[in-house]
Amino acid sequence: MRKLSICRYFKFGKKVDSSATRNDNETLNMKAEDNVKDESIENDNIENKEAGEETTGNESPETVVLDPLEEKEIQIKELNDKYLRLYSEFDNYRKRTQKERIELIQTGGEDIFKVLLPIIDDFERAQKSMDEKADFAVLKEGVDLIYNKLVSSLTSKGLQQMPSSVGEKFDSDIQEAITQIPAPTEDMKGKVIDEVEKGYLLKEKVIRYAKVVVGQ
Repeated sequence: MRKLSICRYFKFGKKVDSSATRNDNETLNMKAEDNVKDESIENDNIENKEAGEETTGNESPETVVLDPLEEKEIQIKELNDKYLRLYSEFDNYRKRTQKERIELIQTGGEDIFKVLLPIIDDFERAQKSMDEKADFAVLKEGVDLIYNKLVSSLTSKGLQQMPSSVGEKFDSDIQEAITQIPAPTEDMKGKVIDEVEKGYLLKEKVIRYAKVVVGQ
């Protein structure tokens, strides 16, 4: 009887020890799970913090909002600077063109004078030749050459001599009647009887009217 009680005692004690061990294991597992959860939460907090820092670093600087009055003042200053530059450019252009116009007026006949200079040289040589020799035929030939050279030079610059208008009907657009005389015949009334001075055109423009005598 005593032996049975002792056995029961040992069996009961063994059960008590097994239950305690199981409880200890469950406690350890719960603590391990809690530690894992804590580490996970801590890692999440660190990641969120780093992500927040990266987002803050990538943010663009805030746009400065100006007062409407300041914006208007800046616009006025820009427009004023632009006006001053344009005015300066226009003033320089005006002065340059005015200078060019004055030079053009002063030297407008430069080309004509360059053409006439060789003819003046020819006249000077002709005068010198007349002093040395008195050969009328040679003198006449020289004068004819100079005359032809002068006409040819002026023609190259656009000068045109009006053809003779004797016997033609008087034309007030290109002729100037200096006097009127009785017509020698009936068909010469209102026509040019004589031409005192020839008329000239410069590139289709009348620069000298032909002076004529008209029959009446």
